[in-house]
Amino acid sequence: MNRALSAAEVLALPASVDLVTAGRALHCGRTLAYELARRGEFPVPVLRLGNAYRVRRADLLAVLGIEDPTAAVPAAA
Repeated sequence: MNRALSAAEVLALPASVDLVTAGRALHCGRTLAYELARRGEFPVPVLRLGNAYRVRRADLLAVLGIEDPTAAVPAAA
């Protein structure tokens, strides 16, 4: 089994990642990640693109409680 991703590694991920990478960030293996996605029980929304599953990094950050330092701050009016 691959080791879990650190907060720094999750922050360095691209805007969307494959299901296995998302699973590593959430401390679960490939088999469990796919099983949860098929049942609609993965902890974050999963995008199904043909045969591929993708997860948005923003959703991973939110569920892990990691603040994105690059997120845009709304301008004061």
